[in-house]
Amino acid sequence: QWSPVIIKQLLICNFRSSICQALVLEIGETVQILEKSEGNSSQTFYGNGIFPVSYVHLKKSTVTNRGLCETVVPLEDPIITETTSTLQEWGVLWKQLYVKHKVDLFHKLRHVMNELIDLRRQLIQGHLAQDQTREIKRHITVRLDWGNEHLGLDLVPRKEFEMVDPDQISVSELYKMHVSSRHCGQQSTNQGDSIRQRHGDGCRVPVSHHLFINLKSFTYNSISEDADVFFSLYDTREAKQISEKFMVKLNKNGGPKNPEKVDRLCALFTDLSSKDLKRDLYIVAHVIRTGRMLLNDSKKGPPHVQYRRPYGCAVLAMSDVFHTITDLKEEKDFVLKVYTCNNENEWCQIHENIIRKSNTKYSAPSTNYGLIISLQLLRGDLEQIRRENQAVFNRALALTRKLGFPDVILPGDTRNDLYLTLERGEFERGGKSVQKNIEVTLYVLYADGDTLKDCISLGCGEPNISEYHSFVLYHNNSPRWSEMVKLSIPIDRFRGSHLRFEFRHCSTKDKGEKKLFGFAFTPLMREDGTTLSDESHELYVYKCDENATFSNQGLYLSLPCCKEDFNSCPNLPANLPFQRSPKETFWVSTILCSTKLTQNVDLLALLNWKAHPDRVLDILGRLRQISGEEIVKFLRDVLDTLFCLLDENTDKYGPLVFQSLVFIINLLRDSRFYHFRPVMDSYIQNHFAGALAYKELIRCLKWYMDRSAEVVRQDHIQEAMRALEHLFKFIVQSRILYSRATCGMEEEQFRASIQELFQSIRFVLSLDSRSSENLVFTQATLLNSFPDIFDELLQMFTVQEVAEYVRGTLGSMPSTVDIGQSMDVVKLQSIARTVESRLFFFPESRSILLPVVLHHIHLHLRQQRELLICSGILGSIFAIIKTSSMESSVQEEVEMMVESLLDVLLQTLLSIMSKSHSVETSRGQRCPQCTAEITGEYVSCLLSLLQQMTEIHFHHLLNNFHSKEELKEFLLKIFCVFRNLMKLTIFPRDWSVMRLLTSHIIVVTTQFLSPALHKNFSEADFDFKVWNSFFSLTVLYINQPSLQLEALGPAKRKKVLDKHGDMRVMMACELFSMWQKLGDNKPHFIPGMMGPFLGVTLVPQIEVRNIMIPIFHDMMDWEQRKNGNFKQVEAELMDKLDSMVSDGKGDDNHRELFSLFLLEKIEQETWRETGISFVTSVTRLVERLLDYRDCMKGDEMENKKIGGSVNLMNFYKSEVNKEDMYIRYIHKLCDLHLQAEDFTEAAFTLLLYWELLQWEDRPLRDFLHYPCQSEWQRKENLSRKILHYFNKGKCWEYGISLCRELAFQYETLYDYQSLSWIRKMEAAYYDNIIEQQRIEPEFFRMGFYGRKFPFFLRNKEFVCRGYDYERLEDFQQRMLGEFPQAIAMQHPNQPDDTILQSDAQYLQIYAVTPVSDISDVPQLERVPERIKSFYRINNVSRFHYDRPFHKGPKDRENEFRSLWIERTTLILSRPLPGISRWAEVERREVVEVSPLENAIYVVDNKTQELRTLISQYQHRQHHGNINPLSMCLNGVIDAAVNGGIARYQEAFFDKDYISSHPEDTERITHLKDLMQEQVHILGVGLAVHEKLVHPEMRPLHKKLVDQFHMMRAGLHHGVPGVDRFVPAGCTGVNSPRGILSSHSHMSPESVRLIHRHSPLNLQGSIRHSSSSLSSHTSSEAGNLVIMTDGLMGEHPEEALHMQRCGVFQIVSVLQPSPSSSSLSSIRSNSSQIINSAPSSARGSPSLPDKAKHNREVMILLPSHRERANNSMYYNMAENGQVNTTGNCNSDPPPALPVRSLRKSPLHPIPGSPTSPQSALGGSNSTLSGSASSGVSSLSESNFGGQYPDPGPIRNDALEPLPSHLWSPPDEYLASPYLHIHYGGPEIDSMDPVRPFHYRSPVGLAALLLDRHLNGHELDDFPSVPRVWKPT
Repeated sequence: QWSPVIIKQLLICNFRSSICQALVLEIGETVQILEKSEGNSSQTFYGNGIFPVSYVHLKKSTVTNRGLCETVVPLEDPIITETTSTLQEWGVLWKQLYVKHKVDLFHKLRHVMNELIDLRRQLIQGHLAQDQTREIKRHITVRLDWGNEHLGLDLVPRKEFEMVDPDQISVSELYKMHVSSRHCGQQSTNQGDSIRQRHGDGCRVPVSHHLFINLKSFTYNSISEDADVFFSLYDTREAKQISEKFMVKLNKNGGPKNPEKVDRLCALFTDLSSKDLKRDLYIVAHVIRTGRMLLNDSKKGPPHVQYRRPYGCAVLAMSDVFHTITDLKEEKDFVLKVYTCNNENEWCQIHENIIRKSNTKYSAPSTNYGLIISLQLLRGDLEQIRRENQAVFNRALALTRKLGFPDVILPGDTRNDLYLTLERGEFERGGKSVQKNIEVTLYVLYADGDTLKDCISLGCGEPNISEYHSFVLYHNNSPRWSEMVKLSIPIDRFRGSHLRFEFRHCSTKDKGEKKLFGFAFTPLMREDGTTLSDESHELYVYKCDENATFSNQGLYLSLPCCKEDFNSCPNLPANLPFQRSPKETFWVSTILCSTKLTQNVDLLALLNWKAHPDRVLDILGRLRQISGEEIVKFLRDVLDTLFCLLDENTDKYGPLVFQSLVFIINLLRDSRFYHFRPVMDSYIQNHFAGALAYKELIRCLKWYMDRSAEVVRQDHIQEAMRALEHLFKFIVQSRILYSRATCGMEEEQFRASIQELFQSIRFVLSLDSRSSENLVFTQATLLNSFPDIFDELLQMFTVQEVAEYVRGTLGSMPSTVDIGQSMDVVKLQSIARTVESRLFFFPESRSILLPVVLHHIHLHLRQQRELLICSGILGSIFAIIKTSSMESSVQEEVEMMVESLLDVLLQTLLSIMSKSHSVETSRGQRCPQCTAEITGEYVSCLLSLLQQMTEIHFHHLLNNFHSKEELKEFLLKIFCVFRNLMKLTIFPRDWSVMRLLTSHIIVVTTQFLSPALHKNFSEADFDFKVWNSFFSLTVLYINQPSLQLEALGPAKRKKVLDKHGDMRVMMACELFSMWQKLGDNKPHFIPGMMGPFLGVTLVPQIEVRNIMIPIFHDMMDWEQRKNGNFKQVEAELMDKLDSMVSDGKGDDNHRELFSLFLLEKIEQETWRETGISFVTSVTRLVERLLDYRDCMKGDEMENKKIGGSVNLMNFYKSEVNKEDMYIRYIHKLCDLHLQAEDFTEAAFTLLLYWELLQWEDRPLRDFLHYPCQSEWQRKENLSRKILHYFNKGKCWEYGISLCRELAFQYETLYDYQSLSWIRKMEAAYYDNIIEQQRIEPEFFRMGFYGRKFPFFLRNKEFVCRGYDYERLEDFQQRMLGEFPQAIAMQHPNQPDDTILQSDAQYLQIYAVTPVSDISDVPQLERVPERIKSFYRINNVSRFHYDRPFHKGPKDRENEFRSLWIERTTLILSRPLPGISRWAEVERREVVEVSPLENAIYVVDNKTQELRTLISQYQHRQHHGNINPLSMCLNGVIDAAVNGGIARYQEAFFDKDYISSHPEDTERITHLKDLMQEQVHILGVGLAVHEKLVHPEMRPLHKKLVDQFHMMRAGLHHGVPGVDRFVPAGCTGVNSPRGILSSHSHMSPESVRLIHRHSPLNLQGSIRHSSSSLSSHTSSEAGNLVIMTDGLMGEHPEEALHMQRCGVFQIVSVLQPSPSSSSLSSIRSNSSQIINSAPSSARGSPSLPDKAKHNREVMILLPSHRERANNSMYYNMAENGQVNTTGNCNSDPPPALPVRSLRKSPLHPIPGSPTSPQSALGGSNSTLSGSASSGVSSLSESNFGGQYPDPGPIRNDALEPLPSHLWSPPDEYLASPYLHIHYGGPEIDSMDPVRPFHYRSPVGLAALLLDRHLNGHELDDFPSVPRVWKPT
């Protein structure tokens, strides 16, 4: 059975359950219970689920607003609730701190959270006292505010440690709470002080300090007697003791003599002031032992006689320990070393000697001898300390007081202590041979002779004694004791009591007698009633002996006790009972500290005035000389005496009594006697009996007032003014007593006298004080005291009457202009205290006082004076009105304030705000009124006033303006102030409550003001300025950061919405409503308000967008009506969209809503088509802007940023034709290129702007970073900048055309200086083209598929120009890094619609080859390769890639017959390089290449490569270095042994193929011719090789010749005419054996690795050499054979010979597999790195397994250790010419036949996307056996992990060949062959910016080869094994 119940429960344990209806609950969560069910086994609860009752704890709560939106409020302390919610919020943020690595704050916050949990636990337990609870709350709030501040959370305004409700207090109060909440601890501590200061007391009550001391141990080893230790505080500067002594009695073992005092030897030195702590204080400890006379002589005195003897002293400087114990709550230990006195005569000064470190006067008996004490400094009132430290006070704590009164004398503090110090004595020797051992015994005796029991105290901590024995100084007749005792004598026994001092000589003989030899005495009180004065007294010593009797003290009391006493007793009898010893004297000093006894004769005379009535006037006159302490001790008696005198004779004593009363009242203003003010008040209320005194007091007071205009010295008048409060208290109380006694008689006379008194007060205040400084002080004093009398007046008069008195007084003050600034301040302070007084809280009085208060404030605000005080007064008024808001009179008061203050408040705020942003008045100083404090104060005052205003107030306000101009001025002011509130940071960011309340008041005020705007300034009276101000305000309001709720957490957002709603929607509705009311005046705001309104629509709030977007349709419609188009709207909208979206505003939702709303409304319009076009353009712009913004985020990659910029720039140019935005984005794009160091792209980007400019003198305005200049100047400057970037990008060919353009302009202007400069630059560019090496980049095709890509990339493909040395794999990794969510596609096929429309990112990347437009490329063979290579890779807009496939069934005997190439050509929208490294693919073309055409292409390219290389050796361009030629010949000839071109012969020269393909007859013939030509070229190459080969390399040459014969023999059968190509000198060479001949036995799938020795990264020198093999193929069929010094074979001696020659051989085993023959070359940079990773590693597509082939390569190079002796290499002479050294044949090598020369095409067929880029340049291997084939098929998996990465590579470049080498010698011209000449060797320069990546061992070898072929030394590669080095 479920029964309904609503209670609140708190989870005490996590709950998880498998039941579907069960809730999942976490510990600490709160659940609200709706129903419960009682069962036999368990009890469960039902809410949104069920859970067991045992998991929750019941929490008391109340339910408000029952229903769907009910709220459950827990019945607990609000601060507990706040702590709980705050800790939950912090818990989430605390973990985030750890994630963000803010470790320091993480640990601090954890500590604070633990403290809060502990404090909250103490508060919940509820076992604390009220003061403790308050302190706990203070600690909690301090920690809550600290954590909120450091976590960036909102500041919580508090009052008395609890959160305040902003609705219950005024805005001014809320502002002050925000200001003070950060210092809530200080606020609570100083609360009492601030209250007192507010009520006119500038005094600050001193804070007492108390020093806790605890004696822990006393270690000694030499006394072995009982000891007394006396602790005291000593001031070294004044050389006096300032405290009583704390006494500790110890036994001979060093422990307490009283066993009960173990661990209780502690004292508290009380009442130390702050001034005392600054003194040079020491803790002094004197040790007095009790025992024998001498420690080291047991014969001196019998053991049963005990003497008090001085032993030692210890000191501790308090300055050393105060800083360590001030802030500690626990005690701190200190050690005091005890020193003994070397001479007992100086015992009284031992502490001084130790402090002064007079080492000769004291000594230390032992090093480990001393006192261990602990100290603790406590602060505050003694009662408070007693409550807070109960454990300390429970340890029998001895309270040790100061000598004299403390700084603060409490009324109930009764003391009567007489401190007596035995100073010194002078005694006769008395016939003794040695001096006496004198002991003094002190007795206190009554008048009747009885000894006063237990009144002598040696020190606190021990009980009092009845007689005191001083310590004994050994053999000293002039002893100096300086020992103090305290005498506690009852007051009633003080008169008549006396002190008697008995002097005894302590014998050290066997009997140990103490013989009396004299005495002295002194009475405690003199005859006149005064006590013993605080000074030193010299007492007479009278002789006596042991037989003398003191039973009759009258015998000696009649004797003079001292010299003063002797002088007053001239007639002494001759036969005295005791004879004075004239040579013996005794000195004592006394200090009286008594609240009942006085030493002042004048005070006693005043109190006993009746005994001498004739001296009263004199006594009253001397009252000022009496000490304040004495007066306050007898305050009641003195006041009674004064008023008794007043009653006795008013006329005679009246003025003096008045003066005395004023003096006493002002005495209580002293901070020392502040606590006696309640005593005075209590006296007035309970003891004062002067019923007639009021008449004289009023008369005297009025007399003083009236005299103020005449008297020059006005000190006495000012004193009377200061005492005004208590004088009025006496007056009122006296009148009450009189009225009570007489039943109200003389009431009219009293009222008249008060009226006259107030007239005198007004008279004083109305005087012109500018000429009299004294009068200024009098008026100021009167104004300060005036508010204090209100409460007294209210006892006698009605509220209205008192208010009238006050109003008249305040009204009598002169205006601001007539008084000085100091009086101005005092006047306002008086008004402020009037407003804060109880009088102002009564509505009846407030209605009277408010006008005069507002009048004065109005005057000050008009003149901008004393703004801070005025704001304080206004804040108090608003606070009172807010609390009284339920009263009917408040509406009238608000009306009054609106009329008086609203306008001047607005004016003041505008002035303050303008000053705060103006230039500083002087360096480092700002006007004090321009501070944030004043601004905040006045903003809060204005908001308070607006908050109090109702609709009626606004109605009256708006109707009371006399003209529309006044209304307009008011509206402009208030709108301006509101705008400034939102633009300026008036309130800090974390003042969320204040900012939200401000926004609420502004929107409500705006709703009240907008009807007046519409009513008065519409249609014919339209005023643009007011309307524009209104619209600007609304736009700023909606865009306020504090109102953007989307940035808030869910809890805070809900809280704001519940309290205020979404104020943006409220203001947007108001804005839309007012826009509609504009009517025909709307065009005034078109297009001016387009941008602001657009900013409002970009606010991420759906309702705001729904309200605001239709306005744009309205604007378009009005613009269409006015101009016939809406070009202005379009232009403005696009301009603003760009800046706003770039600033982070806007999203896709805005774009969709904008399009949807406007298209829907445009459908009905006549201008529908243009409207739709406009909306579409805007939508497309927003798409691009959003993409651009996403790309420009800080963590995005450069490519994405550049792509977004290009996309947006092109949009502005092509679609909307906005030139200024287009130029702006040109420069943004240029900056991005410069950041990425893409200088070529930066130059092309600036060229876009350059093309827009003309060579004219038209002036241009300043724009971006360009100054005002002519168009010609700007274009010239731009040209120079572009030239600079082209130069840095090494694109000098592009710069040359620009140089010519500039040269033409300079020549036209006859500017020969500039012309010379530009011509030199052009020449330098030509030099750079010839001399400097340029890296040829790779090109990659990218496809971006899927809807998750940015708009400018989505489902598009691009070609990218790679960075220097960047290979496919590097590029893929970079792209995947830029798009981490992208999935790499593993095939090159075009994606289907599934991928295109998917919500994902697919990235497709592979390499492509540029196809250059060769129409303008230099085609002459003599043109250097580096010149032609530039045109092959620049200004290219066509790229292609190949894909091999089998058409029809695969030919298993020879795959070449069926292997076709699918060639895809990509046509770009713009050529590369250009404004970006990327260019979009505009269209694609696909063609198929037959197997035969591919074979022709491959063979032809290889032939051209051979011809080029051989011709270079013919012209001695590779003098001495024969290795490149050796490798190239070896790669072709050796491959032929294992197949080579024979595979093509088998495929295409077969009779079956020829018969079945009659259409290919011509192509077959062509292929035969090419093969024959290649054999001829090989023959010439071998001839050249024979001429140049080194003798040690002859075995290699012999092997090449043998293999050439085998190749020729193989071709002889299928290709007739091969025999003619036999090189001279190559006949009869036997075929090599061993390892080389073993290649034919390799299977196609074999992998041959003979030796791995050093990581060689093979990189060829020849461009366009590549294999179409995929990485997949190469990874499975690694086929590199590297022969090093570990060669193996049938003839190891041959290998050994090659090793000695320093030769490595890489042999490309040419087996014409389908893949190798079918793939066209992909252009490769000679200096770049081979990308040979498997396809699986980089996501590139792969071929089927059937396309596998193997390839083996060997390199022949000189060994490392032989390189020094090898002289077959060329050197570069200093002049750049080539010098040849070595044993090479000096005869010129045979030239190539003329008929064999062919022009090689510059653009061979590139490789497919499935193949890795070849390391060797040039074409595919004709015989599928070039070094490049082997390199490209090498798998990284075989070698990649074995070798370390080489180090950096130098950028050394060789100088070019001299010009004479470009012309062939005459003997060459006479030759039957045509020689081909080239410039210097190609030298690759390394990019110093990007790292050099190594991908495989083979890549390094290829790099070495390429470097060597291009003339680089091996020294360029420091980390590469040295294979050769030119001499």
